[in-house]
Amino acid sequence: MPLLLPDNEVHVWRASLDQLPPTIESFRDILDADERARADSFHFQSDREHFIAAHGVLRIILGAYLNRLPSCLSFQRSSYGKPALIPDPFSDVIRFNMSHSHGMALYAIARSREVGIDLEFIRCGVHEDQIAERFFSSREIATLRMLPAALRSHAFFLCWTRKEAYIKARGEGLSLPLDQFDVSLTPGEPAELLGTRPDTPEVERWSLTDLSFGLPGYAAALAVEGDAPSLALWQWPSSTSFGLTL
Repeated sequence: MPLLLPDNEVHVWRASLDQLPPTIESFRDILDADERARADSFHFQSDREHFIAAHGVLRIILGAYLNRLPSCLSFQRSSYGKPALIPDPFSDVIRFNMSHSHGMALYAIARSREVGIDLEFIRCGVHEDQIAERFFSSREIATLRMLPAALRSHAFFLCWTRKEAYIKARGEGLSLPLDQFDVSLTPGEPAELLGTRPDTPEVERWSLTDLSFGLPGYAAALAVEGDAPSLALWQWPSSTSFGLTL
């Protein structure tokens, strides 16, 4: 039986990429030639294994929704590099996005609307002020500066993941300048797309959601085309919830 995904829901899956060697080999067996070549291009074994695990789990999850063998799925990439399933006239239109960091992966699955997801491990020493000055909007920089010093690192990663999730959902990569739109970033406040330039109405087209709960030490965000969806959060491989169903 395929997994059910109603039109008004987005499913987010969490998976650990630190897997035993036999599991990594089983994942590698279901990847295509391009994915194997990309995995082999990594210098460090841990990076190769995390890549294999991330893409193997993605295939397993998508196969469960489409009722197809994971090894039989075919992917294509947009001109900006966003992956998508090759259209199949006999399958529902499933959209997805993936992000992984520090041994953890998140997957967003939706039906007939674009999604973007980003996950970042919160770490010290990344020169947040310099990166913000280079990439954030003036509104975001001003907000960051007004926060107490103890909150700025967390706020920086909230801002970064929300911006990344949005540009990944739009599928335009860094051709969309990061300083041309504003997101909320104050810890404890809702995730929100606050402004878009020069296409001001674009702000009404997307919804942002914070996904950091249940992920201590990480920041994570989801961008979804259209109104905020019902959100179901699942842990792979157990299919148990790692958070509340919203």
